[in-house]
Amino acid sequence: MSATAPSPPPAGIDYAALAADIRRWGAELGFQQVGIADVELGADEAHLLEWLEAGLHGTMDYMARHGVKRSRPAELQPGTLRVISVRMDYAPPDIRDAWTTLRDPTLGYVSRYALGRDYHKLIRGRLQKLADRIAEVTGPFGYRAFTDSAPVLEKALARNAGLGWTGKHTLLLNRDAGSYFFLGELYTDLPLPPDAPPSAHCGSCTRCIDVCPTQAIIAPYKLDARRCISYLTIEQRDAIPLELRPLMGNRIFGCDDCQLVCPWNKYAKVTAEPDFAPRHALGGSKLVELFAWSEAEFLARTEGMAIRRAGYEGWLRNVAVALGNAPYAEDVVAALRARADHPSALVREHVAWALEQQARKAHDASQDAAKP
Repeated sequence: MSATAPSPPPAGIDYAALAADIRRWGAELGFQQVGIADVELGADEAHLLEWLEAGLHGTMDYMARHGVKRSRPAELQPGTLRVISVRMDYAPPDIRDAWTTLRDPTLGYVSRYALGRDYHKLIRGRLQKLADRIAEVTGPFGYRAFTDSAPVLEKALARNAGLGWTGKHTLLLNRDAGSYFFLGELYTDLPLPPDAPPSAHCGSCTRCIDVCPTQAIIAPYKLDARRCISYLTIEQRDAIPLELRPLMGNRIFGCDDCQLVCPWNKYAKVTAEPDFAPRHALGGSKLVELFAWSEAEFLARTEGMAIRRAGYEGWLRNVAVALGNAPYAEDVVAALRARADHPSALVREHVAWALEQQARKAHDASQDAAKP
């Protein structure tokens, strides 16, 4: 995160021309789109407060702790008049083969955004370079760079900046790029001309709602994070609710189902960013192999990746659930038994559950075999 103190807007600057330059510089820095948003988020603030009041944020206490700073940019960064919003594509070359991994219960599914380098530092670094280019024209100005790193309503700001519309799954959709992209923001005190939000194009489609494995999209544009597999495998630190475990399948870090079925993602572009290329074959590795990782191996193989956010215990918890959901196999049972006495009570509890699922499947298989 980078910031400078607010300062009086420089005089004698053609801000329309500067906005055009900012878009050009952003493209040169590797952003696929750059827009400028105003900071009026009143309707979004009301939606956020209603969502928090309903407890749909689960254990993400930080969502409530920052209050309305999230929806009032000038309270987070004093002097903010506009937000420069950027997006960067992340889809790997095999994005359309993701279903192949999801349909093989012996493999672990990792959300496609997390297969390469953690995007936070990369995008913030590019935003800093963009701020430096702006300062060459304006002189010192007030700004602060973010990418999913502070209380920011980034999707609402990106919408205001013309980067897309909010889909029924609550993600941002772009008619030329689908939804496989990261967002970043540069809060600024420069009075740049804002862009206009695009119209929405979801129509009557409900594919994202219908496909959600845990039915976490409880209404169009409303997500119950407590049921969302991305929340369960990344944000939640304690036990995964029993009733949701069988619904998670082989998803061990995040979930892409609502994006995979979205018709607009036929327009998604494969990323040209080398840092987002998949690492360590995590696009579809065997669950038993992933479960055998020591903590040192986990840290080494996820260095610089978003998967680190789950932590080693969370990783083992997630993979244990996926192993419990896998078909009965001796190597699966052996892998689980090897962790049955793990020092972590969290891991032990999920391993015990997974072993129960495997035992039930073995029993059912033997019953079926005994039938004439």
